[in-house]
Amino acid sequence: MKRAEAMRNWRELRDGMAGQGYVASDDLAMALHLALVLERPLLLEGAAGVGKTEVAHSLAALRGARLIRLQCYEGLDAGQAIYEWNYQRQLLAIRAAAEAGETGPDVEARIFSEPFLLRRPLLEAISQDRPPVLLIDEIDRADEEFEAYLLEVLSDFTVSIPELGTVTARARPHVILTSNGTRDLSDALRRRCIYAHLDYPDRETELAILAARHPGLEPGLAAQIVGFVQALRREELEKAPGVAETLDFAAAIAGLGLADLGEDPVALRAALVTLLKTQADRAAIPLEVAQRLAGRAA
Repeated sequence: MKRAEAMRNWRELRDGMAGQGYVASDDLAMALHLALVLERPLLLEGAAGVGKTEVAHSLAALRGARLIRLQCYEGLDAGQAIYEWNYQRQLLAIRAAAEAGETGPDVEARIFSEPFLLRRPLLEAISQDRPPVLLIDEIDRADEEFEAYLLEVLSDFTVSIPELGTVTARARPHVILTSNGTRDLSDALRRRCIYAHLDYPDRETELAILAARHPGLEPGLAAQIVGFVQALRREELEKAPGVAETLDFAAAIAGLGLADLGEDPVALRAALVTLLKTQADRAAIPLEVAQRLAGRAA
């Protein structure tokens, strides 16, 4: 298929993701499609809870590909992201060799071989026979030094292991990076990637997501749930509820047997544990506020 023709098929990608339960905007579907066609990483930026990580899960499910996740955090280094040697197993092998009277280069070559190698996400991703989906989650939590090293790996998908040599990707991974915007990413990383910004979904999109994930939910109740959650996001909260929380809230409401958010204020208040994740936010939404928001949602 010619590239120009392939680039027109972004709608098929959007529809395919919808079949996996992910309702993607046209902008996101186009950005993801271009990343796949151009073989570039996709950088997804936005607040926590808007569905960035789920893009990778949906793509992996759609492609029938393995999902490999690297969760970033402060202090993450190349060894933890790429590979490490199994030192405990190496020590046992050395002791066994010594008891058998073995010493020298043969023992060293044996303990620095594939059976003693611990593959971390980046090395695991480039070692697959079929292209996996490599999710580099919350890259903004890693420090700038690791970000610079990551750029080297993403440039040619090779990893150098001094004891074994250079490992080159058998199949180029589909790379998705996410960022919550806790720090500025380098210009070099941004230039390397296709970029998309994700916001909280609008009412119609969130209703579509709810319908896809909870198809048995009565439409009127689904509209109340989405209206309630979207009104809640406009309150002054420490952590606004994301899409995953909307789905949990819907499951809780259905599980409690409610047909209307206003029919049982106590049950509604109890279900808020799925939406409000700090004590300050729980205190900010007392029963009377929850009832007021539910009344508006109706």
